[in-house]
This record gives sequence, C-alpha cells and structure tokens, in this order.
Amino acid sequence: MQSCLTDSMQTRAGGDERSGPMLQRKESFSLLSSSEKWLFNGKRKQRKRDVDSLSLCSLDINEPSSKRVKPLSRVTSLASLIAPVQAAPLKRIGQTLQRSISFRSVCKPEIMSPRPWSRQIAPANTKRRDSKLWSETFDLGLGHMLSSEEIKRQEAIFELSQGEQDLIEDLKLAKKAYRDPMLKLSIMSEHELNQIFGTLDSLIPLHEDLLSRLREVRKPDGSTDHVGHILVDWLPCLETYNSYCSNQVAAKALLDHKKQDHRVHDFLQRCLESPFSRKLDLWSFLDIPRSRLVKYPLLLREILKHTPSEHPDRQHLHHAMNMIQSIVADINTQTGESECRYYKERLLYLESGQRDLLIDSSRILSCHGQLKNNRGVKLHVFLFQDVLVVTRAVTQNEQLCYQLHQQPIPVRDLEWEDLQDGEMRLGGSIRGAFSNSERTKNFFRVSFRSGGQLQMHCFQASDAFNKQQWLNCIRQAKEAVCSAECEPQTAARCSDCSAECSQMDLTDLTLTPVET
Repeated sequence: MQSCLTDSMQTRAGGDERSGPMLQRKESFSLLSSSEKWLFNGKRKQRKRDVDSLSLCSLDINEPSSKRVKPLSRVTSLASLIAPVQAAPLKRIGQTLQRSISFRSVCKPEIMSPRPWSRQIAPANTKRRDSKLWSETFDLGLGHMLSSEEIKRQEAIFELSQGEQDLIEDLKLAKKAYRDPMLKLSIMSEHELNQIFGTLDSLIPLHEDLLSRLREVRKPDGSTDHVGHILVDWLPCLETYNSYCSNQVAAKALLDHKKQDHRVHDFLQRCLESPFSRKLDLWSFLDIPRSRLVKYPLLLREILKHTPSEHPDRQHLHHAMNMIQSIVADINTQTGESECRYYKERLLYLESGQRDLLIDSSRILSCHGQLKNNRGVKLHVFLFQDVLVVTRAVTQNEQLCYQLHQQPIPVRDLEWEDLQDGEMRLGGSIRGAFSNSERTKNFFRVSFRSGGQLQMHCFQASDAFNKQQWLNCIRQAKEAVCSAECEPQTAARCSDCSAECSQMDLTDLTLTPVET
C-alpha cells in the first residue's frame, strides 16, 4: 500500500503543478499549564466519552483506538492542545496532558474539506483493530480455577500489555506511513518533519522494553503473578516524555500551517481515506503518546484495585502508583511552561510602553481564547497568572502572532462583572446604529484603575457556558494572586508574634482562679 501511495504522490509531485490559488486559513492554537486546562467549543453538548477521555483542556482527547476495552474510571484533569480560534473560544489550561497538549485536537478524525486541486478518491474499507481480552485470548479452562476478582486482575494486567503493543504499532505506523514518505517525496523538509514528529522515534524502544518485560513474566497459561517490580524499575524512563510533550504546542501549530500547502493537504487526505489510518488523522497518531501517558495511573489503579491486600505485589504497585503520579505531574508542569513561553514569544508590541514585566515573569497561562468587544471586533485574550493581555490575531512572516490591542491589565487590580442578557447594546455596526433595541447576550465586563481613572472593557463570549468559564478562570487567578500576596504578610505577622512571645517573662504571670 505504501509503495502505491508513494508512486501516486511522486506522479503528482513531478508534473502536476496546476495548483489553483493557494488558500489561506487564519488559525490560532489553544493548548498542552499549571492550573486546569480546558478547551470549550461552542454549545455545550453531552457526549459519551471514551475511557481515555481527559477533562483538561482540556483535555477531552481520546487515545486513538477502536479496540473494545473494559471501562475504567475517568481521568479527572491534565494535556493539553491547539485548536483553531473559531473552534475554540476558550482554552482552559491546567493539567495540560489530560485534557489536549490543551492543545486540543478533537479526537474525532479530521475530515478535510475538498480542495479545488485535490482528486476525489473512492472511500476505502477501514482497517479496524481487533478487540482482545485476556479471557478471550487464553485457555478459558483456567477461569474455572480463578476467582472473579483474580480474573479482573488478569484482565487489567493484560490490558496494560496489549495497550503497549497497540501503542508501538501506531508509533511505527506514524513513522512508516507519514514521516518517511513525506521526506522521500520532499513534501516537507527534514527540519519541518523533525519539528512536527519531535522525539517520537525515541519512544518506540522505550515501550518495546516494557512489553518485552511483561511478556517474560507471563506464564504459559497466560496468567501473570507480579508486575509491580517491573513497573517500579521501568517508570523512570518516562522522563523522556518531557521533551516530546513540551514540543507538542509548536508541532501542532506548524502542522496546521503546513496543511495550507496543497501537496501536504492532498497527502494527508489520501492517508486519512486509506484503510491503515482507521479514519484517524496525523495529529491523532502524534497525540497517542500523551494519551497513553495519562492513562497509566488508571491502569495501575485498576490492577491495584483487584490485587488482594496480602498479595506480595501490592507494595510494589503502591510505589509504582506514586511514581507515575509524580512523573505525570512533573511533565504536566513543564508542558504548561513550554506553552506559556510559546505564546509569550508570539506577542507583538506596538510600542515599548506596552511591555510589562508581569508578562515576562509569567510561567503559567491560565486560559486563552477568542472573545468579541461591544463593537463586534474579534480579540484573542490571554489570562496569564498575573496579567490579562488583550490582543488581535495577525499573520507575520507566515506565522500567526498576537498584536497587543490594549495595555496589559494586572490581575491584582482586575475587577469583573457578569452582565445580564440584554444589559449591553451592540455598537459600531449599521444595525446597532439604527436599532437601539438591539440586545446582546453572553457579555461580561472587566475594569481596573490606571492613573486614578477607571477603565472598562466589555467582552462577549460565544455562549453562556463559555462566559462562565472565563469568569471562573478570572476569579481563580485573582484569588491566587491575593493569596500569594497575603502569605508573606501572614508569615511576617507570625514571626513578630513569635518574637514577642519569646520575650515575655512568664515567671511574673499570676493566674486568677475563676469561681464556678
């Protein structure tokens, strides 16, 4: 299949240069930081989520797999990653990994719209991954000798092993079916592919090692007694994920930009319509490692849940659980800081007076997304840990950047107000000029004092739910700043009290009895 795909692409790359007008898409990204990270899209919908569903931003990214698995408890926070502005009015950041490197890329396969130059291809049969359970893979006769709890334990251990095998296959597929052909056909340069795929190659031997260890301790009948010691020894290797996850924000941004190239778009569309892709786009494959990373705590918890208290493996499993939670939290923090740096580097200042030390010192991006002002102008607003920055998305040197639209607002001076529907009137439009009865919805107001004068900004969210998320993020940022400023003062008062108490002469203290 790959050779046919490569030959077809070489034919198009060689002589067909009738590339109609280049289409320019204005996109922005919302990603994998340190408070909670979510990405909110339009209307609020109730959806059935997969076991790998992440609640960041965020994080609602599912591990791309069609395999049938036994449901585990849902992940509650964390990734991660980037989405077009029009699809992501607000990206809430925080536990970046479990939500979408924020970034958020919707787990549904990206159905690319047909381009004028692209050739229509007949839909192919989708290659689906077979579902495998431990009880279906090995001799069922053994089940009569095991308790129901032990069978559940074996199923959880087998799911860990089978997940590693599926992950390895997908990573190799991403390299063989996407990276190598695009490099060979010069669809992208080696430098661009290295930026998009990051350190993906280094993750393959890492997971092959764990899979090999798990298979070595599996008995001929398919059962496994101990896995805790293997995990305790292997989990430190996951530190490799630091560089991979931290690169995802920039990788997603570059990939979205390159899709505007008709050769890249055509190649990815052909892959998407091929059976091997399982209707998953390239980004879904690139996001599999992050999705797998945040699933490890769930898998270990499930194994531990069905391991008897007297089982010798239980102590190792407890240790492994603490290790993976610490590793994921550390990777999440570094990923969030990487995302914050990414957006700070893309801020454009019209004048030097707009530069603010609070922006430079920020390491956390609480949330960001598209809002409108009362004149209907689209703005991209960033809420850093200490400052609110209002920008307009612009393109500079073929890169999406953010030009400051207003003076940055310190969070400590920020006040906010939820405006009732109908309280604001739309201005700056012909309709607004001729109709005073024009009423608007989903507005909120932020205000602050600068130079003794009160300044206000009114923002309109895409819907009521999105507006409430903005208000929640602003409130939490304000509380965090106030708490951080109060701690030194409280510590100083406690220190003064301790000094006074130490100087008191308790020998002269007389106690007066109280009559009852």
